[in-house]
Amino acid sequence: MIKMIKTINGTIKNKISKKYIVIYSLIISGLLLLPLFLTPFTIRMLIMAGIYMVLAMSLNLITGITGQLSLGHAAFYGIGAYTSALLSIRLGFGFLITALLGGIFTAIIASILGAATLKLQGAYLAIVTLGFSEIVRIILLNWMSLTRGPMGITGIPRPKILNYQINSSSDYYYLILIIVVVTYISMNRIIDSRLGRAFRAIKEDDLAAQSMGINVLRYKIMAFTISAFYAGIAGSFYAHYVTYIDPQSFTFGESIQILSMVVLGGLGSMQGVMLGASILVFAPELMRSLAQYRMIIYGGILSIMMIVRPEGILGSRKGKKREVDTVVTEGA
Repeated sequence: MIKMIKTINGTIKNKISKKYIVIYSLIISGLLLLPLFLTPFTIRMLIMAGIYMVLAMSLNLITGITGQLSLGHAAFYGIGAYTSALLSIRLGFGFLITALLGGIFTAIIASILGAATLKLQGAYLAIVTLGFSEIVRIILLNWMSLTRGPMGITGIPRPKILNYQINSSSDYYYLILIIVVVTYISMNRIIDSRLGRAFRAIKEDDLAAQSMGINVLRYKIMAFTISAFYAGIAGSFYAHYVTYIDPQSFTFGESIQILSMVVLGGLGSMQGVMLGASILVFAPELMRSLAQYRMIIYGGILSIMMIVRPEGILGSRKGKKREVDTVVTEGA
């Protein structure tokens, strides 16, 4: 009887996995063909949506999965952008190297910040990350010899990958699509792993998690570090895409924008935050014809959405059962 039940479960799982493979294959095929039917402006909007998807997924790891409110994500985004830009201009490194080093350097900064501040919670952590964001912005604005201050960094070279020069909007679209897919897959692998279960246990109740043997501070630092790495990658792509960056692109308002995408899409849902990023990139442009009233309407729609469905578009009303016991059993 038990063997028969296991066989049935295995068959069902195989059918479900095959179904998802077909769905994902169709989605990827559609995304690959999109540039053939769209205008350059629409492709540019899709590229920006892709950048914000990576940023939203990375912030979701901190806020949606681990439950730590961060208001300084734009700082990590900016550090990655400036690191990549400076390495490519001053040392002549290629995009793949500068993107990787930009992500690593951003992750190192985040781990240092996390070790110093992640014992704080709630509003206190939010205030510290907000302050960190402002410190980074002021450094970028005033370190003239390195960042050129308010003049920004110009002439950032376009990416070149395996002797192929990225020039057109379609090229950038395919590059950001690869980055989004890799981020989505790797983030989901992290969330479904023992590490991700520890993050969720901390979000549920960090005192209970600690009493069960989870090193809460260490796991919070790890979440912060991983999240910052992906934000640094997004910043690197942005710098090489627009070929010009200045401190005004990485302000506190940008952090709020990214956080809004996570909250709107649904805390803890990777598909949700990607949807939230797409909506908040495209919605202002779709309402541009309404001139001065568009931002009022846009803000009103967001406010109503938060009242009607505070858990976000794809967020769960009941929430998922946390896996504290599983984490402990596996030796987290």
